[in-house]
Amino acid sequence: MNIKNNASAGSPTSEFIEAGSASYKPLISIIAPALNEEAIIKNNLESICIYLNTLKEKYEWEVIVINDGSTDSTGEIAERFAETRDNVHVFHHVTNFGLGQAFKFAFSKCRGDYIITLDIDLSYSLEHIGRLLDTITTSKAKLVLASPYMREGSISNVPLMRKYLSISANKFLALFAHGHLSTLTCMVRAYDGDFIRSLNLRSLGMEVMPETIYKAMIMRARIVQIPAHLDWGLQNNEGKKRSSSMKVFRHIFSTLLSGFIFRPFMFFILPGILFLLFAMHTNFWSIMHFFDAFSSLANSAEPDKISAALSKAYAKHPYTYIVGLLSLMLSIQLIGLGVQALQNKNYFEELFHLGSRITRLEQEKNNYKD
Repeated sequence: MNIKNNASAGSPTSEFIEAGSASYKPLISIIAPALNEEAIIKNNLESICIYLNTLKEKYEWEVIVINDGSTDSTGEIAERFAETRDNVHVFHHVTNFGLGQAFKFAFSKCRGDYIITLDIDLSYSLEHIGRLLDTITTSKAKLVLASPYMREGSISNVPLMRKYLSISANKFLALFAHGHLSTLTCMVRAYDGDFIRSLNLRSLGMEVMPETIYKAMIMRARIVQIPAHLDWGLQNNEGKKRSSSMKVFRHIFSTLLSGFIFRPFMFFILPGILFLLFAMHTNFWSIMHFFDAFSSLANSAEPDKISAALSKAYAKHPYTYIVGLLSLMLSIQLIGLGVQALQNKNYFEELFHLGSRITRLEQEKNNYKD
């Protein structure tokens, strides 16, 4: 992966006063991944900077742009814009690695006390930045989500296919995740900087959004959501009509996989219980057929009436016995896999919690030495 930047992102935009000082201003890092956005990136970066300047009495800020393998002039335009500002930094991926990789790289490069992730198309108005910052600073949450799907949220000018797929995906994930969150796939969020940098994220694509929530839950982090307005009509794209780039089958697979990560045992135990109920129903009738056959042999001279009755019942209703036994076997196997998945999930969460704790202690130790 070839990565370069137009300015030293490791150097602060200004000399920051030590945290805890009366005049200390938290540093805000705005992360905006971009892929083939040459039509909008200059104007939208300008809009972001103008808005952030309205917050300068309370915050220092920097903007991190990840040009994720664009094949148009996105990178060059962003570079030219960043040359005029010391607190705008542009990094380039030589190919499109995906949203997850873009975020992971940006998290490692930014220095913010708080981090805001944005979609460069500004389909969420810039006022969401201030609301996210107000919420994360007052609630002491580690993660704040901008949710258009909660009761006070709204959606405008989004194609129906994209809209209903997104709503369905979030409702599905909400069934498997704790916390009663209305959205788990949103990009616009606020993070506690030290916290998100301590998480070991693996996803390369859109799956990074629910993965971040899942791993925050493992760490017992406070997660808050605020109502948001998703409006594709706000996008400044200079006449170029925005179309949904969501790949349907990939999105469905990603949603199912994320649900599996949250509660893998449910994918086994629930079907196992259903098969068990079906097996109980079927085997009940198998038993009834056996007793009917046995009663019909009451006056028979057959020496082994039990075997004869079983043979007669099976000959008359073979599929009842076959289906009943097979469904019982399948239900036992699924429930067993569910129990094993639950055990593995508990092991993983315990190890992840321990590993993250060790990472944070190492970071605190290094910060203390510095």
